[in-house]
Amino acid sequence: MKVARNVYADNAATTPVHPEVLEEMLPYFSEKFGNPSSIYSLGREAKEAIDKARDRAAKAFGAHADEIYFTGGGSEADNWALKGVAYANRDRGNHIITTSIEHHAILHTCEYLEEHGFEVTYLDVDEYGMVDVDRLREEIKDNTILISIMFANNEIGTIQPIEEIGKIAREKGIYFHTDAVQAVGNVPIDVKKLNIDLLSMSGHKIRGPKGVGVLYMRKGVKIHNLIHGGAQEKKRRAGTENVASIVGLGKAIELAGRNLETHVQRLTGLRDKLIKGIQDRIEHVRLNGHPTKRLCNNVNMSFEFIEGESLLLSLDMVGISASSGSACTSGSLDPSHVLMAIGLPHETAHGSLRLSLGDINTEEDIEYILEQLPPIVDRLRALSPLFIQEKGGKINV
Repeated sequence: MKVARNVYADNAATTPVHPEVLEEMLPYFSEKFGNPSSIYSLGREAKEAIDKARDRAAKAFGAHADEIYFTGGGSEADNWALKGVAYANRDRGNHIITTSIEHHAILHTCEYLEEHGFEVTYLDVDEYGMVDVDRLREEIKDNTILISIMFANNEIGTIQPIEEIGKIAREKGIYFHTDAVQAVGNVPIDVKKLNIDLLSMSGHKIRGPKGVGVLYMRKGVKIHNLIHGGAQEKKRRAGTENVASIVGLGKAIELAGRNLETHVQRLTGLRDKLIKGIQDRIEHVRLNGHPTKRLCNNVNMSFEFIEGESLLLSLDMVGISASSGSACTSGSLDPSHVLMAIGLPHETAHGSLRLSLGDINTEEDIEYILEQLPPIVDRLRALSPLFIQEKGGKINV
């Protein structure tokens, strides 16, 4: 079926590669194909390209180039931060603090560490998905070695008080890691100012390629390697470097930093227009996440009396791409752990919709979503026995 318009509103899942990023990457698939570990000119050329990308990433975060390590993506960076710090500092303690709303790259890694003798505290969050820093302080023990709290939530967009958390960790001599996969490119980040010891990010969330990421490690952090083998990445991460993708990531980071203020201002306007439009046109709807301390591109709403998967399929039929939560759990029938953690009933959590905006979205896209979404919700609710009961009607059996 041909649709009137195609609107991509799932930028939290992935983003299209920026044309300038692709242009800079292409030579490293062909004429500049050298191995960075080789000493001849082709190899040196590849190594220089990696060094340039490292400098770009360091500049974006207020870090030093030798604190930037390239990985195979955000999940690998998360695994490395948690496992590496945990095992390297086991002589100091075995307690880790995180939250109940982390990405599964953090939660499943913590579960793995629990199976291997570590103790993990999962902080609860309030109705907006915000961590209570006083509760965090209370949970710190003499054997706490790591705090890992995401910068901004991938589902509901809530931005945590990172600077305050980092200050607490620094005062207590505890390493602080943040999963900033969703925050990079949407929030200004200075790792020194925010007291961040380790930070994870992913290229494909900021119009870079998939399969490449960064782990920022403050100089002096005691950490074990995750991948063993050769001497790449200053002997910290073995394996021949993915030169083309690293080049693309470096360019994407540069572009994101250059356009950050304009990007945030424009997407905040589109986000607020979309939220208000949905609330004005559809009843029995709830905004999930903090109303103001949220990512500029995140809209997460729960629609009572309907099921999220049906909503997504109906939107897809009219050319709108969205999600009901994290792309990494799209195959699960369970309700979002994030929405359950902020206190939503099971059935309400199942009726959630995440619309995440990006550079490619326009005012016309927002208007198209607001035109198509209300009648879809009305149609699905007309089939819902619960909604019929809410309206005082009868259910035909």
